[in-house]
Amino acid sequence: MSDKSVMKSGSNLERVLTSGHFAVTCECGPPKGADVEHLQKKIELIRGCVDAANVTDNQTAVVRMSSIAAGAIMVRSGVEPVMQMVTRDRNRIAAQSDIFGAYALGIRNMLCLTGDHQIFGNHPMAKNVFDLDSIQLLDVVRTIRDKGTVNCGDPVEGGIRMFLGAAANPFADPFEFRVIRLAKKIRAGADFIQTQCIYDMGRFREFMKMACDMGLDGQCYILAGLTPLKSAGMAAYMNKNVSGISVPDEIINRIRGVPKGNQAEEGINILLEQIGQVREIRGVAGVHIMAIEWEERIREITERAGFLPRP
Repeated sequence: MSDKSVMKSGSNLERVLTSGHFAVTCECGPPKGADVEHLQKKIELIRGCVDAANVTDNQTAVVRMSSIAAGAIMVRSGVEPVMQMVTRDRNRIAAQSDIFGAYALGIRNMLCLTGDHQIFGNHPMAKNVFDLDSIQLLDVVRTIRDKGTVNCGDPVEGGIRMFLGAAANPFADPFEFRVIRLAKKIRAGADFIQTQCIYDMGRFREFMKMACDMGLDGQCYILAGLTPLKSAGMAAYMNKNVSGISVPDEIINRIRGVPKGNQAEEGINILLEQIGQVREIRGVAGVHIMAIEWEERIREITERAGFLPRP
């Protein structure tokens, strides 16, 4: 079981959270190739605005620069990465090897995920692995960190002090099971949690009440996931087609009610209102802003939300 009172790494994100500050993270998707300049532009846009930035691992099963390489570039450029790792593409040997490599390159945060199935990506014919799931991967890394042994029991040469994270979806069915699954991830080693995109605030409040009633907010840091909507079309598409996301009609209609040229601005306004709402919910320790391929708005969002300067 995770212990919030004990520092586990040299992570800035961990320092911010253990100090009692409201944390702010975002996402920084690697390029679909080796274009470092493209990644560097994104890094410049978010530097100084967030406590750490997630580096996605071939999200939606589309081939991109590895999260380890992109994370190492971020470290070198002064932005702390949260390296995502999915179990879709690695067995436990490759996963543990990559963790050693990432740590040696200065990466101190890791988000453990199972990953999107390859049929949804650009190589549907690829073979998956799924030797472990996200909960088992958490346990493997926690064992390396806390016990100093790899999965087979052999000792690790040198300490690996990763600050461990996991994802949670408060909206998937069956709803009552979501908090139980969250508890399993915390028991496996998760120090922090980033949630799926939140639009149904009432249901998220109910989820957080269940989590707090179980005492989970005292065992890990929960960051509320928020995604700005660029248009009414995007809102309707996510509500209909993205599993585990529910966008209330009132939000879709609100964005649809403004001219198309102003819909992105209305999406930002809604996001800022959501930030204010989640800050009032017991057990929420920060926000994870998923401005997908919209990194140029991160500074504006964090500034208008009153998050700057960062501690």
